[in-house]
Amino acid sequence: MDLLEYQVKEWFGKIGIPVLPSQRIDHPTDIKRLKIRYPIVLKSQVHAGEREKVGGVRMVETTIDAIAAAQTIFNLSIWGQLPEVLLAESKYDAHQEFYLAVVLDTAVCRPVLLGSTEADIDLELADQKMQYVVVEQEFSPFYARRLALKMGLQGTLMQSVSTVLEKMYQLFVQKDLDLVEINPLGVNLSGEVMALNGKVRVNERAIGRHPEIAAMAAKIVHHHYERSSNNGRLGDWNSVEKHGRIGILGNGTGSIMATYDLVVDGGGKPGICLNLRHATVTDSLPTTFCDRLAKGLNTLAADKNTQVILINLLGSIPQPEETAQAIVKFVQNNKGESPALVTTANGSKNRRQPQSPQLVIRLAGSELNAAKDILATLQTHDDGLILVEDLDSAVATAVRLTKAPAYKKVS
Repeated sequence: MDLLEYQVKEWFGKIGIPVLPSQRIDHPTDIKRLKIRYPIVLKSQVHAGEREKVGGVRMVETTIDAIAAAQTIFNLSIWGQLPEVLLAESKYDAHQEFYLAVVLDTAVCRPVLLGSTEADIDLELADQKMQYVVVEQEFSPFYARRLALKMGLQGTLMQSVSTVLEKMYQLFVQKDLDLVEINPLGVNLSGEVMALNGKVRVNERAIGRHPEIAAMAAKIVHHHYERSSNNGRLGDWNSVEKHGRIGILGNGTGSIMATYDLVVDGGGKPGICLNLRHATVTDSLPTTFCDRLAKGLNTLAADKNTQVILINLLGSIPQPEETAQAIVKFVQNNKGESPALVTTANGSKNRRQPQSPQLVIRLAGSELNAAKDILATLQTHDDGLILVEDLDSAVATAVRLTKAPAYKKVS
């Protein structure tokens, strides 16, 4: 989860990283109550790069110009995103611009400090111009000074940059982040440093440990749900919103993507897809796999488009017997919601779309045999649940069920 710049600057200021005087702008009329001196820079607050190139960053010197610029930026779509907030910030004259970052390197499972004396680096030349230091043991100021020295800095400037790196690392650890980036770090003629732009990426698996971040995440997800149902992505493949008939539950990104593709290839229409392996970004409290399964089943059942829930669990899951019991409970709670016969104008009878979707379940892995046994018993007594051995058959069954007469809309 990436934060917007104004949120990043708030975090920077609280932890002691130097930032310019700034003010959040929610409406162009807020400019009239501006508390910072002109000239100012207005910045569009969207999760998109290259704002300046497309007009999302403007320098203004008067209130009239600022209001006009704010109105323009609020209505400027950048990569399909309209800003809900602008950032008004004091103008800063930078003599030099550096790049600094603290990033989690998943290859070595350690934090890495990155730095360059050039802010805009061609990706092809990054290896030549970017310096790095791996934090191999408990962090100390030594690591920050070592990177500053590798960047070729000396004296007061070396100390200033080292101090900023220490604060960045402190924020990185405190908030369970994947990335803290300052690009650029401005340096004026007096040698003073200033974080002119920043980026923070929160580790989604750690959001539950930080209530204030969970609240921010919930707002972001709600905003994306309202604004972008047409593109359907609420958090990559951990939660995908579509309007198809087959809801998908899985226990891994790979299994979700594979199931999704097979449904499409088989002529079906995927609906909501949920990855049960991890908690969602809106879960502020710890959850178990069974909790997420129960919540996922209810979420899909509540969606009016979902006719079939396709569950594809691969490998191992915690407490497989309890997982099966969660499915049993869901089926039993929804038994009474069977399809009803209705008579059309021409006298023929059709079934209404079932209120409760049918379940098609595929469990792969010897550790899931206990769950299979429980569900096999239920399957013999209830036609709302179908247990299938392989994924191709499960997908074919789900697609066939959505095309069955019982699911066709009344004309």
